[in-house]
Amino acid sequence: MPFRKPKPREPLTETELLDYAAGALGRRMLTVSELRKRLKMRVEDNAEGEAKITRVIARLEEMKYLSDPRFAADFTRLRQENQAFGKRRIANDLRNKGVAQPLIESTLTTAFEDVKELDLAREHLRKKRLKPPTNEKEAARIVRRLATAGFSMGTIFAALKELKASDEVLSEVESIQEVEE
Repeated sequence: MPFRKPKPREPLTETELLDYAAGALGRRMLTVSELRKRLKMRVEDNAEGEAKITRVIARLEEMKYLSDPRFAADFTRLRQENQAFGKRRIANDLRNKGVAQPLIESTLTTAFEDVKELDLAREHLRKKRLKPPTNEKEAARIVRRLATAGFSMGTIFAALKELKASDEVLSEVESIQEVEE
């Protein structure tokens, strides 16, 4: 049985678009960029549709339902506390969500001013239940996990040192660290 093509949706009016946007924001935090993408699928593909989206977004910002600075601060705090991610990972995630680079930098500077990256790396290792490496393969796995979590090679080196990794592994990580700098 062949699948039928979905019926094309009728473009929403501005009031319906506002209701749709408020519902989407009620279900999940969104950036202006993410909300704009969602709204584009609900309006006509012309200047009038863009104008509707702009007015709806302005109205939501005015009502304080939508705010990129608040989103960035909350997202950063949650990623830092719940998943113990490093600066690089959080910055990359915010970039993927459409947050402007200057806002990302200021948010991360504020969020990480009282946080030691090594403490965060320790917490990440604890949450992931990673044990001290006994060979190079296990150490490489820990390095990959910490790098994916957004930690710098200096922090990864310090964390491996605390885990009492072998000298061969530490010298290998140190050589990678020198290349990165």
